[in-house]
Amino acid sequence: MMEWTSDQKLLHKTVADFAQKELLPLASHIDETETWNKPAFHKMADLGLLGITVSEEFGGIALGATEATLVMETLGTVCASTTLSYLAHSILTVNNLFLNASQAQKEKYLPSLISGKWIGAMAMTEPGAGSDALGMTTRAVKKGNTYYLTGSKTYITNGTEADVLVVYARTGDSKKDISTFIVEKSFPGFKVSKKLKKMGMRGSPTAELSFDQCEVPAENLVGKENDSVAHMMNNLNCERVTISGISLGLAQACLNYSTRYASERSQFGTPLNQFQMIQERLAEMATQLSAGKALVYSAAKAFDRGERSMSLGAQCKLFTAKMATQAGLEAIQILGGYGYMREYPVERFMRDAKLMEIGAGTNEVMRLIIARELYK
Repeated sequence: MMEWTSDQKLLHKTVADFAQKELLPLASHIDETETWNKPAFHKMADLGLLGITVSEEFGGIALGATEATLVMETLGTVCASTTLSYLAHSILTVNNLFLNASQAQKEKYLPSLISGKWIGAMAMTEPGAGSDALGMTTRAVKKGNTYYLTGSKTYITNGTEADVLVVYARTGDSKKDISTFIVEKSFPGFKVSKKLKKMGMRGSPTAELSFDQCEVPAENLVGKENDSVAHMMNNLNCERVTISGISLGLAQACLNYSTRYASERSQFGTPLNQFQMIQERLAEMATQLSAGKALVYSAAKAFDRGERSMSLGAQCKLFTAKMATQAGLEAIQILGGYGYMREYPVERFMRDAKLMEIGAGTNEVMRLIIARELYK
């Protein structure tokens, strides 16, 4: 089991209390209505969570991947949708800019993102380039002191709400000629073309974005032109470690609800938790969850020590995504007909968990990454 420091224990308690008070009452509602718990975001800012990995200079609280993952797990146990939006803001946008932006860019954008005044998103996936991220066709052409971005992005978490977006675009003819741009929603040529309806994570807004000769000032280029592949992959690695925390949270929620239900419900005059088949399912869920926690927090600690193997995040994400989806299915089975009803939360847990096998790289891509590392 993890050895938590006193500060980490305090963080967990603070976030758990927040989740129970601010996320739980609306978790079912935002799923049903496909809306967003925006007030919770502003309250996360008050706790310092929106800049969890950022130095105090810009308003952050200077913690690491381990603490970020702990927050993802704790929030994810209550509302995975809100947690996914939190990840897109705090890791894919804020952490990305903190690691890769210039001092001037950090001073301009990070304080407002960390205070919750602005909402962030990261735009990489395209209609024709999902798993093959380097196959993107959105292109940026520089004319004078302005870059003109043309193309579209899809499946963008927070896309409908974002004030600031980290956007990847092609700036050369080589497959690796990718550059990063900071795009504000007010820039001419940018628009949200469609809000997307989803099977799960319905309380996390997802959009398709359009760039029609979108005008981006040259000073909003992050780093050097054609030099973004390395930091894009490093950010994906961090995302895969931390997003695994959401899978842990979902699996924990499934186990908690199933265990409680099995102790309260009886069949044939006997509590469900006395049936061997039910015990077997609960025991498997608990064992897989413990294994997932050991793997994820070991990887998070390694990431904080500076280890950057791509298989680090891939193994976490592959194992925990499969585990969370299976936990959702097991929970539904334990509840039987009630598990299939939307009145009970376990069907939502399962729908939310399925995204973990797709977003931030599919299970199939995770296996490819792990295999390539083995070949090395």
